[in-house]
Amino acid sequence: MKICVYGAGAIGAYLGAQLASAGGDVSFVARGPHLAAMREHGVRLQIDGEERVVKVRCTSNPRELGQQDYVIVALKAHSVPGVVDEIRTLLGPDTAIVTAVNGIPYWYFYKHGGELEGTTLDSVDPGAKQWSALGPERAIGCVVYPAAEVVAPGVIRHVYGKKFPIGEPNGERSDRVQKLHELMSAAGLDAPIREQIRDEIWLKLWGNLCFNPISALTHATLDVITSNPATRAVSKAMMLEAKAIADRFGVHFRVDVERRIDGAGAVGAHKTSMLQDLEANRPMEIDPLLTVVQEMGRLVGQPTPTIDTVLALIKLRGQVAEHAPRPTERSAPVVETAS
Repeated sequence: MKICVYGAGAIGAYLGAQLASAGGDVSFVARGPHLAAMREHGVRLQIDGEERVVKVRCTSNPRELGQQDYVIVALKAHSVPGVVDEIRTLLGPDTAIVTAVNGIPYWYFYKHGGELEGTTLDSVDPGAKQWSALGPERAIGCVVYPAAEVVAPGVIRHVYGKKFPIGEPNGERSDRVQKLHELMSAAGLDAPIREQIRDEIWLKLWGNLCFNPISALTHATLDVITSNPATRAVSKAMMLEAKAIADRFGVHFRVDVERRIDGAGAVGAHKTSMLQDLEANRPMEIDPLLTVVQEMGRLVGQPTPTIDTVLALIKLRGQVAEHAPRPTERSAPVVETAS
């Protein structure tokens, strides 16, 4: 079974190394010093108190890899539209695309049913490029809950978690999703097949859409955001606005707002991925986590006043950061997390 992980950062490399250890024919698409280190030394995966070296074919040019059975897209969601043409070189007639990205995926309204069936979302798929070039019929949803970090080029530290729920857009227990589940399970990963993968996508997004921008705006960690009465109230308001939209699409949340906030607070003094990106002068995942919720609200006529306000602030914060002087050296590790 040929599997390409497109975007072998912390999460992608962790996932791919585990799959390779379980016998998968895995290749990575990566870049820069991280790519060079993995090519020369293999992936050095620090997990369960030990370091394992996993040899995986690595390249910056996906055209070298040929057609795959699965392409796992593990990039930041806002980076995906720019590499659609490169991903296409990996596709054969039956290749599945596993969207291991944060936020709402490009295929969301494929096999969704109702009046919005086939709708594309410009905030995550500008010009419907992914929908047209990759095809929603190839998609398998995947929600990423673990945290991992690149502590040095080619060196991945697994921080916590192993859960990657997967599912077909139509809820079918297809042969391809079953095979993926079996390989991920053999790799020691928790990959339950969800009949309603959109419920899982929204549950994670529910926290990301508020905690991430509030963290980036205030530089506060999750424990502070969720325990401070004012920021907790803003978070709750954003989540209730999002839930009103999701309810219109038939989404079921298995926990209530208070429990979801408390669960985030229990993670402790953790910096969200958006705050980490801001501090590292990387683009923030604003559109896949916030703009898309605003766009979906507009589709059904659901107002989002609190989301609109926070979105305006975080967009401006990103613009200011983009034009700010950049440090010449940065030693902090790159962390990819479920938050």
